[in-house]
Amino acid sequence: MILRIGTRGSKLALTQSGWVKEQIEARYPDVQVRLVRIKTRGDKILDSPLSKIGGKGLFVKEIEDALLRQEIDLAVHSMKDVPAILPDGLGISVFPRREDPRDALVSRGHSSIDTLPRGALVGTGSLRRSAQLLHMRPDFHIIPMRGNVDTRLKKLDSGDLHAIVLAAAGLKRLGLSERISHILDLETLLPAIGQGVLGLELREGDDVVHERLTFLNHEETEVTIGAERAFLRKLEGGCQVPMAAHGRLDGDQVILTGMVAELDGSVLIKDEMRGHSGDPEKVGIELAGRLLASGADRILDRIYGMGKSPGFSDKP
Repeated sequence: MILRIGTRGSKLALTQSGWVKEQIEARYPDVQVRLVRIKTRGDKILDSPLSKIGGKGLFVKEIEDALLRQEIDLAVHSMKDVPAILPDGLGISVFPRREDPRDALVSRGHSSIDTLPRGALVGTGSLRRSAQLLHMRPDFHIIPMRGNVDTRLKKLDSGDLHAIVLAAAGLKRLGLSERISHILDLETLLPAIGQGVLGLELREGDDVVHERLTFLNHEETEVTIGAERAFLRKLEGGCQVPMAAHGRLDGDQVILTGMVAELDGSVLIKDEMRGHSGDPEKVGIELAGRLLASGADRILDRIYGMGKSPGFSDKP
């Protein structure tokens, strides 16, 4: 049996897909797994913020198209890049154990957010990170960043920035944990929905492939990502609005924390709720409703009403 995995060509994407390949081949010696590199629109356009060119979906559409055309048998995605609604005929039901969901500060000589100087230049391509950082430290100057992990680290090392913020999961998967200056706790910086989670996307009805992959599924990860993505769907979220959510299990309860903020961080609405782990989607939907009733609806209307994100200032 031959399984073809569709993947982006970045070092991180290939590392993640390569790990899935190794797990399948170790489990099933009779299966040959091939990685098929697919360049997505998000990989091609590197000179504009994601919020201006389409946001979520930019790193998955071409891979999903190949899956629907049966050019590949499965796709490995970073779940934070996956839109709330999947194309007809596709589904994600296998979620390996989540890597560290938190964000990491990478800096030249500074060990935490608090030790960064007043007016520090902090690089990130995420409105979510930007809004939360500015809410904590309005003096920061947020500098937009695109590109892979190596590109961002090189920009920091060139001396143009005081710090950058990246997903801890990516740095750890690439063997770059030594570059982390400080792990930002969940109370300080709530992560992106699905951060640290890999999702294996398949064609619906492809039972043979699905049965081969179920051993990779991690139940706790499946439950918590279910709550987070229900929150995302209810808010119709994308990269144009600073929003975040993170779920965790406590016995038979799923606890979900969610956030929506103004682009400049001047207003940040955050709440938490819990519910039975047997119905995580209900928790996500109800938490989203609570945030909307607390003023998130006005933030969403205002930002989406602009027709476009104002983006970042690239000047101090």
